[in-house]
Amino acid sequence: MPSNKTCPHCGYEKNVPNAFKCGLCGASFAAAAGAVAFAADDGGTSPARDIPVVSRRDFADEISRNRIESWILLLGIPLILVALAVSIAGAYGYPYYGLAGGLALAVIVGFVAYFGGDRMILGFSHAREADSKRNLRVINLVDEMRIAAGLPMPKVYIIESPSPNAFATGRNPEHASVAVTSGLVANLNREELQGVIAHEISHVRNFDIRYMMIVAALVGVLALVADGFRRSLWYGRGFGRRSGGRGGGGQANLIFLVIALLMSILAPISAVMLQMAISRKREFLADSSAVELTRNPLGLASALEKLEKRALPLESANRATQHLFIVNPLKAYGMKSGALFSTHPPIESRIRVLKAMA
Repeated sequence: MPSNKTCPHCGYEKNVPNAFKCGLCGASFAAAAGAVAFAADDGGTSPARDIPVVSRRDFADEISRNRIESWILLLGIPLILVALAVSIAGAYGYPYYGLAGGLALAVIVGFVAYFGGDRMILGFSHAREADSKRNLRVINLVDEMRIAAGLPMPKVYIIESPSPNAFATGRNPEHASVAVTSGLVANLNREELQGVIAHEISHVRNFDIRYMMIVAALVGVLALVADGFRRSLWYGRGFGRRSGGRGGGGQANLIFLVIALLMSILAPISAVMLQMAISRKREFLADSSAVELTRNPLGLASALEKLEKRALPLESANRATQHLFIVNPLKAYGMKSGALFSTHPPIESRIRVLKAMA
């Protein structure tokens, strides 16, 4: 039986043997392009002649492509929420009410997250606005990197915690915030801290902050709806006595009930998988964009090495905000971690890519 294929770009080791793209970072394997060249040399007789050549893209093309892919993934989460609402309402005989309610809930949550999600995230994180006297070093570095990126000055926040970490949030570059922990400032030298801040400024420039903020809110609400439905069945008086809609708890209602039970279990898992997929793709791009701003890949690579060695749990972080940070504040994922449920690519993989760029 052939062994799994290791990605030459990020080092992920769990790709299926016949894969042409890495399941973690999405990079195409160099072997595919080589096979095309071989097929061309032998007159097109090789079976590999149908493998497409993957052309390299610049930063602008990559950012544009990531925006499109993120919107596609982002649309999947409200669709899951609507499907869950329809199945729950259908169990009680009112599927159309569920459709209207699910759409309304998705729109309201998206609206609230768009205009107020950054303040809620900063509040959950116990972040305070940076002081121009005590935190001048951080403010100056943020100013340097935002000038390099051609962006307005974001607000700068400090989280009092020995855990070295950082994140960016906001709905657009004009309403963005960058938060760093006191542990990050204390543990990194100037070049390393510059690399981390450039990474976060790249998230602002690439509009990652908007997607991830809305995704976090939608995933949280979906989990609450699914959990609430299961609890209502467990602690309620039974489905048959509660289904007062059309059908009187008949066969159609029973079918909807089974679907709703399955959806209440699978929907949060599916939504989290979509959330993680968006997050992983954008971490690699933000690392590369940070190098474009600093011209110093080794600075960020050295910072990531220190973050890995000195990792501490961040008390103010939770599962809803963990994907926002430069490294996971709750759990470290190694090279052998499963790709589907990891919020970030393995740090070893990111370091390997950055050193290769140097």
